[in-house]
Amino acid sequence: MSRFCESLSILVLLSVLFLCSEASVHDYRGEKFVGKGNAFVVHGGSEGIYSSISNQNDSSVAANGDSYIRFERVRFHRTKEYTNFSSWPIQAVVFEVEDRETIGGSAYGGQRAVCCTGDLAKLGACTEGQVIYRPSTTNSDWPQVFGISFNTDDEEASLPSRSIRITKTGMYNLYFIHCDPRLKEVVVEGKTIWKNPSGYLPGRMAPLKNFYGFMSLAFVLLGIFWFSQYARFWREVIPLQNCITIVITLGMLEMTLWYFDYAEFNETGVRPTGTTIWAVTFGTVKRTVARLIILMVSMGYGVVRPTLGGLTSKVVMLGSTFFLASEVLELIENVGAISDLSGKARLFLVLPVAVLDAFFILWIFTSLSATLNKLQAFLEKLISLYACLLVVIFDIMLHHARRMMIKLDMYRKFTNALAVAVIVSVGWICYELYFKSNDVYNEQWQNAWIIPAFWQVLSFSLLCVICALWAPSQNSLRCNFISLLPVASVPNRYSYSDDGSDEFDKDDTSLTLIKPSPISSKDVLGMPDARPVQGSNGVSNGDLEEDKTE
Repeated sequence: MSRFCESLSILVLLSVLFLCSEASVHDYRGEKFVGKGNAFVVHGGSEGIYSSISNQNDSSVAANGDSYIRFERVRFHRTKEYTNFSSWPIQAVVFEVEDRETIGGSAYGGQRAVCCTGDLAKLGACTEGQVIYRPSTTNSDWPQVFGISFNTDDEEASLPSRSIRITKTGMYNLYFIHCDPRLKEVVVEGKTIWKNPSGYLPGRMAPLKNFYGFMSLAFVLLGIFWFSQYARFWREVIPLQNCITIVITLGMLEMTLWYFDYAEFNETGVRPTGTTIWAVTFGTVKRTVARLIILMVSMGYGVVRPTLGGLTSKVVMLGSTFFLASEVLELIENVGAISDLSGKARLFLVLPVAVLDAFFILWIFTSLSATLNKLQAFLEKLISLYACLLVVIFDIMLHHARRMMIKLDMYRKFTNALAVAVIVSVGWICYELYFKSNDVYNEQWQNAWIIPAFWQVLSFSLLCVICALWAPSQNSLRCNFISLLPVASVPNRYSYSDDGSDEFDKDDTSLTLIKPSPISSKDVLGMPDARPVQGSNGVSNGDLEEDKTE
């Protein structure tokens, strides 16, 4: 299984490296026409474009205030055996999504067609063999339609190079269309360049550059707080805090890489494949580690159990599967994307990630419930024994009872924060489904960036909550693990264990003295002086306490 996953990852990575990574530069490499109704179509691109700005102070070439769609060396090829006739024209159709109804028509209210038929030609509405269109009600120059025909014996026909200036903000679509069924095996080559006033970023992606800049700053501020606490109390750091440090570092790297990815893309029009792959990989690793940390915290790792015991392999397997599914999805979605429209492949690839996320949530809340119940039961049993314990033992038990109360309160806050995050996530997913179902033609493209940005903000907020609850401090070791083991009798016998990971999952009916983690200097100074009290077995309580603290 591991070999299969590794081989699949290598194949996906190699295939991505050979993908065209140009986004605002739409490259056509032998694209074939597909039959749609009575027309044959190649989708040339769809992007949100802002209107041109006449006065722009920025002197850079990418941000000179002009918006346009430029055709460069767009050519159509047909095979030699189909060169014995002159063809109907192959046309480039550029229109804004609000003018989509101006493309196509029907005779006498019949079935709508893109290509002009003989019946419509007889009515004088159009020319047979060409695309049906009528001028927009808001701008008579739109949609833009122009084309080229094959002459007899010609194997290639080239569109004249031209630029279409964008004077109205909107979602623009480009289609290459022909109506000649004799043009078989015709392919498109060349490229078109789409540009916004501020650069080459597609309109939907343009706000994300500033967003990732702000998120980079937010992670830097969080990192300053966390690393200052980490350096200040490095002797008190527990393993769980090391994992949180890794997540913060990965988050800083991810946000920075995304910002530079969009910045270079905006300046050159070509998306840097290497930067994109690294940004995607760091982000996927961060999300995977973050989910595993939340799951391990919910199980009590580092706080009430030193290891995960037999669950380690299951946790690792779930994390590895989630990483692989997310990495494939993000690579296909981000590397080589050339339009503001999501492909059908995304819907197929997003399902495994959604199922794994649901499994994470179910396992997290199940583990949290078990951990909280154990902590509450242990605390109640601990309090019930106060009356029958000797004075010195009472002081030790009181000290650990306070630590248990701190842990219980911390887990309750963590559960509340996680519950709020899940409720908000479900609500946002419903909104996202509503948004996409009511925006079939991407007319709300200017607000689409909010959807991916929200998930980044939500995960960052949850990370801030975790950092606040588990920040390194002089009391960090008080939150280290405690093993809860049943004993033969209480209070006649007290025992310690080196590993309570497996026993933690059992239903304890009796209470043992907890194994303390290393006590900080503050705890040592705050402990009451032990008084030697002679026990029934001839051993003083002072000696007993010394044995327990070793």
